[in-house]
Parts: sequence; structure tokens; C-alpha cells
Amino acid sequence: MTGLPTSFHVGPLVFHLYGFGLAIAAYVTFVYSERRLRSAGFAVEHYAKFATALIVSGLIGARAANIATNWGYYAGHPARWIAVWQGGLASFGGIGFALPVGLYLQRRFWPATSLARFTDAILPALIAGWALGRVLGPQLMVGGGGHITHQWFGMHYAGQVGKRVPVPLIQGAEDGLLWAVLVWIERTWRTRSFGTITGIAMIVWGIVRALDERWLLGQHSHSGSVGVQLAGLVLAGAGALVIVRTRPERPVQP
Repeated sequence: MTGLPTSFHVGPLVFHLYGFGLAIAAYVTFVYSERRLRSAGFAVEHYAKFATALIVSGLIGARAANIATNWGYYAGHPARWIAVWQGGLASFGGIGFALPVGLYLQRRFWPATSLARFTDAILPALIAGWALGRVLGPQLMVGGGGHITHQWFGMHYAGQVGKRVPVPLIQGAEDGLLWAVLVWIERTWRTRSFGTITGIAMIVWGIVRALDERWLLGQHSHSGSVGVQLAGLVLAGAGALVIVRTRPERPVQP
């Protein structure tokens, strides 16, 4: 049985579904984030610049991290460095590069707004976009599956032998559930402090991402498994610090 299709042809042109999926997810995230910021009372005239910088820096960081952690595969083959249509974007690499860019631009474009209030407004949209991106991106790339499995839920992926754990679908469901929980907390916990949504998102996403890497992908994943697990735990620890340092003030409700 063949794997999921990863591309289609229109005449001499080849279109990769992985890239299309990520583009759709990026657009949905862009629109949803702007809507949430506007609803929370933020001016959005600089939002397009902010979002574009985040997307570009995230892609660069994710690709650079993947190349660095799989240097044996990429060394001596520069053409492979830009072959993102075959997959190869490390989540924490993207976060690690986009985060300082986002922090700088938040202070530049919204200097009178607290960082915690800003991230509380935008993070649920990023989580929702991430969920959509997992389903429409890695699910349709070469080698997108996890461990070999003989269970009923196993799927065949291009470039991988045997049925595989459908990690992208699982992670999409996890992130979708986290988004639903964050929105529920936002709507029901009306006296929460700024930073509460941010801290919860960091804790849950960091722990779940580390567990996924440990149980579903393992030490031979192409994203530097040990590093991903440690990064997930560090992110969760940082989220706990955010919760501890929140101030008792009523935020603007999206």
C-alpha cells in the first residue's frame, strides 16, 4: 500500500501539498490573530509587519535547527538545505528564532501594552494555527509518520516502510484540544490575571510536545529527539514562572 500523496503535477510544475498546507495554516492564523488583537483593544495597523516577520523568522529558525541537528544528512548537499517541501522544520527552532523577533516588535509596535496582555490575546490563535498546520503540513510530507505500528490506527506515509503512528494527526488533535481549553478558560475565568492564558499554554504545550517526542517519535526522529524533549520541559518551566509572576488585574476580554 502506498503512502499519502505528497504532491501533484500541473503540466511541468510540481506542487507540494506540505507547503500548501502550511500556507493555509499561516493564513488562518494571520486572520484569527488579527481578529483577537482587535477584539482585545489593540491597534492593528502594524500587525501585518509583525506577523510577516514572525512567519519568516519562524521558518528560518525551524529549518536551521533541523539542518543543525541532522548535519550528517545535510553536510555536503547544499541543495537539501532549501528542500523544505520534503519536510524538515524543527518546532523549537522556529520558536527559538521567532520569539526574540516577536518580543522586539511587540515593544516597538505596542510599547504601552504589557507583554502578558499581548500574549494572552495572541497565543490561542497561534495554538489553533499550529493544530491546523500539523494536520495540513507534516501529515502530507515525505516521512511524516512516527513509530512503526501494527495497530488499527496506523497509516502509510511516503518514504516510510510499514504502517506508522499518525503523529501529525495526534498532535493536531492535542493542539486543537488545548485551544478549546484556553478559549473556555478565557470565557469563564473573568477575573484571571494577565499572563494566565500564556502560562497555561506554555506549560501544557511544552509537556505534551516532550511526551510526544519521547513516546511517538523516539531517539531516531529527524528533529533531535533529546533536544526537543529538554526544550519542551524548559518551555513548561518558563510557563510556570509566568503563572507565578502574574499580577491580579482584570484583563480585557477578547
